[in-house]
Amino acid sequence: MSVNIGEGGIPDALRAATVQLAVASDTPRLDAELLMAHALTLSRNDLLLRQRDLSVPPGFAALLDRRLAGEPVAYITGFRDFWTISLAVTPHVLIPRPDSETLIEAAVAHFAGRAPQAILDLGTGSGALLLAALSEWPDANGLGIDASSGALAVAQGNAERLGLADRATFQSGDWAQGVDGQFDLILINPPYIARSVTLAGDVLHEPDSALFAGVEGLDDYRRIAPDLPRLIAPGGMAAIEIGYDQKVAVSALLVDAGLAVRALQDLAGHDRCLVATWPQRDGTA
Repeated sequence: MSVNIGEGGIPDALRAATVQLAVASDTPRLDAELLMAHALTLSRNDLLLRQRDLSVPPGFAALLDRRLAGEPVAYITGFRDFWTISLAVTPHVLIPRPDSETLIEAAVAHFAGRAPQAILDLGTGSGALLLAALSEWPDANGLGIDASSGALAVAQGNAERLGLADRATFQSGDWAQGVDGQFDLILINPPYIARSVTLAGDVLHEPDSALFAGVEGLDDYRRIAPDLPRLIAPGGMAAIEIGYDQKVAVSALLVDAGLAVRALQDLAGHDRCLVATWPQRDGTA
């Protein structure tokens, strides 16, 4: 389909695009600005500062067509901001989301006044969690594991573009199978959607293998939890993303493995991150 963006300048085009995108997006104005900035090869901030002095580029209407067809903005522009970094993304990887920043926030709180040296990212995808952590702690080194060769290529490219390739290693693997040694910080964002759940919106374009985890959405947690005690270094932690209703079930798996667990909420107030640590001698986390 072809969209009508009007005859005026960029402010008018953004207003028209926002109205049209409202049927396809929960953030139509933001989407319109990001697509316009991409079409102009500018940052969004530059676009907003200069919009009255610029002309609508010829490619903007085609980008709108793609968004109205349901394609995520991040796949259209090829980038997504996460924590303090900007990441290249492709349909080989999940689009990094603000909810996942809860894991980095948990790590920053845990390591207040000190820094992790060795970091493990299981299911690294675009490398978002590992590279955000390495950007936070300049003396740390990290290992990212993923079963997808396409995802590993994206993660490696991000590490190189961000100047972190000398501290980030990526390798193919099946969760923690064959991973040796101990890590101060383990970051984990596994698939956790039950197979029966009907999806809508951007996730329809994301890889199924990074979304679904069996009948209850717990299959990968069941495989990961038993390996964590051997991987978490003394004084270290694992930050594990969960679905909003999975706190009890995943916590039980971690406690059964001998770990202490506490939950953290995302900005919407949903349980989003479980912090797993070695219990103290008095039984507290």
